[in-house]
Amino acid sequence: VQPDYAAAYLMLGKMLLDKEQIIDALESYSKALEINPELVDAQIVLLFNLHYTIHKPADYLAGARKVGRGLGKKVSARFTTWQCDSHPQKLKVGLLSPDLCNHPVGYFLEGLLAHLDYSRIELVAYCSNVKKEDNLTARIKPYFALWRQVADLDDQSAAQLIHSDGVNVLLDLSGYTTHTRFPVFAWKPAPVQATWLGYFASTGVAEMDYILADEHVAPRSEESHFTETVWRLPNSYLCFTPPDVALEIKPLPALSTHQITFGCFNNLVKMNDGVIVLWSRVLLAIPDSHLFLKTKQLNNAEMCEATRQKFAAHGISPDRLLLEGSSPRAELLAAYQRVDIALDPFPYPGGTTSVEPLWMGVPVLTKCGDRFLSHMGESILHNAGLPDWIAKDDDDYVAKAIAHTSNIERLAELHSGLREQVLASPLFDAPRFAKNFEAALWGMWQAKQPALMGEADMK
Repeated sequence: VQPDYAAAYLMLGKMLLDKEQIIDALESYSKALEINPELVDAQIVLLFNLHYTIHKPADYLAGARKVGRGLGKKVSARFTTWQCDSHPQKLKVGLLSPDLCNHPVGYFLEGLLAHLDYSRIELVAYCSNVKKEDNLTARIKPYFALWRQVADLDDQSAAQLIHSDGVNVLLDLSGYTTHTRFPVFAWKPAPVQATWLGYFASTGVAEMDYILADEHVAPRSEESHFTETVWRLPNSYLCFTPPDVALEIKPLPALSTHQITFGCFNNLVKMNDGVIVLWSRVLLAIPDSHLFLKTKQLNNAEMCEATRQKFAAHGISPDRLLLEGSSPRAELLAAYQRVDIALDPFPYPGGTTSVEPLWMGVPVLTKCGDRFLSHMGESILHNAGLPDWIAKDDDDYVAKAIAHTSNIERLAELHSGLREQVLASPLFDAPRFAKNFEAALWGMWQAKQPALMGEADMK
């Protein structure tokens, strides 16, 4: 009816994403951009969903730069002078995020906030796009000197508020995920800006100075993947907060079921064709093994049937799949008591959904990647003390699955002691992580300060 109507292609792309048809969705968003290349929102969605596909890091970076240029065009005048203290005794740090609540960002943030040295750091929260607050919000609010709600402010007004508050370092905790307010950073409201935790790749925005990482997710050989300067934290760039849930580690399920149950509680959109092929190989290589999938999309009977058909095409009968929909967090964690080994998808592996099974005593089998996001499983398992659970390729993934299930007694021993092991690791050591994080904040500030002072005197 109206073939040049870009909004129709945007809506079609969204509907296709909801049905896990990633390739078709990307084509629809691309069509919208052919019609109107200035649709920055479409560029952002296209960029984010590229993570679910096999692509070259250089292709992603080109897309990120394009988004960065698009955001830059929306800025009438960037800040070039700032109202922050140029020689602070206490570094004022702003956190811009829509996810300061029961959300993976909140789960990784809470433990850190409890151990920061507030004689050296002053925090300001900028809650963006949504006004959701819950019990986690209530627990972390006291750590902030200021709590700003910017959901009702446009980007320029939000940037002006941050600038007026005199923030030294502004942290992005969402990147291009849902409810992002990333355009605010293009105004450069703080003299030092860094992205951390909520995203897993370069932003492509020239005004973003740093990306926080570790040696596993951002090896020095991959510096060219980023427009930002990479600032590496020791050990891990993540530190998880132990769930506030009373759940014991029960004996390994296989001891009583006499079969191996693999599990994955990740978003179903991560389960691309390559993942299905590889997981089918694993199931075929280990007789009587089963795969337990649990995620929100499986509330839908149509999605359950489509999932069964995808595995059936590779020789896996429906009776070897256990499919369940979403649950409250306590029930979700309890479901790991039915899992022997968690399988990590690729190229978009788990974050929270890799650390939670470890806390529940369930080891995770992951695969090496070639960029920040796809290295995440490597970082988590290296820091958990499980490097032998990292496969170098598909064949090694199958071989490790066979090897780790060939000795049930050894697997049961690992299972029983895994929570204690990971709680003592960098993944959960919040006091140590807080010291490293403080050092990073001050380090980034001090590294940029001479250039900033040369650019303009800060008040």
